[in-house]
Amino acid sequence: MILTQVTAAETEINPLVPHVPEIILGVIVIALLFVGVAKFIVPNFEKAYADRTAAIEGGIENANAKQAEADAKLAQLEAQLADARHEAARIREEAREQGAAIKAELRAEAQAEAERIVNAGKAQVEAERQAAAASLKTEVGSLATGLAGRIVGESLDDDERSSRVVERFLADLEAGVH
Repeated sequence: MILTQVTAAETEINPLVPHVPEIILGVIVIALLFVGVAKFIVPNFEKAYADRTAAIEGGIENANAKQAEADAKLAQLEAQLADARHEAARIREEAREQGAAIKAELRAEAQAEAERIVNAGKAQVEAERQAAAASLKTEVGSLATGLAGRIVGESLDDDERSSRVVERFLADLEAGVH
């Protein structure tokens, strides 16, 4: 009985002790899985990571390039704006100078026109005064001749004599006034 107990104990499987064929089979399966994962899955993951990294870095580089381009455009536009402001200031200054020159020119023209009008008015007044004086001389002469003829009692219709008398009379009047 003892022998049967020993053989039975030997044939009985101890769950705590693994069998060598199972260990070898497990190692082979794990090795095959490791090789399969290392050969097929890991390269795909690495490729996906590399593509993703390249896309992110490319996006960052692209964004940096776009930012640098935008900064350059901004600097260019600011320079153009500054040039435009300087040009506008120069044009305003030229317009002020031209306005002042036109104003001075118009003032000089107006003053010359005013002087011309005043001189023309003075000449017209002088001509009218001379015409009025001549008309008055003629009228005063005819009145004086008529009056003298009544006083003297003779007719002084002789034009030559009457004009000498009138001129002498007017000369005497002018000498007495001055």
